[in-house]
Amino acid sequence: MQPDDKLCYCFHVTQRKVVNWIRLHQPRVPSEISECGGAGTGCGWCVPFLRRLFDAAQQAQPPAAIELDAAQYAAQREAYVRRGRKHSDQSAAPDP
Repeated sequence: MQPDDKLCYCFHVTQRKVVNWIRLHQPRVPSEISECGGAGTGCGWCVPFLRRLFDAAQQAQPPAAIELDAAQYAAQREAYVRRGRKHSDQSAAPDP
């Protein structure tokens, strides 16, 4: 994915916005990223990706690359939502 691609489709938050928000606000736990435009509080698809960005920042690493391109990411998110997964589900993680 590219930095300006949407990471959170529910609230239209880009990867660049999340990376910059993490850098500026230095959250102590991943859930604080929800303060970045609501990212991660909708369907839950982006939560594992948000955690990867958080973990990379905690280790002073460059943002973890998301191996999917924007079209693949969007298609997998659509399938995730169609299956009825919601953020509150225990299984709210993208399939490999």
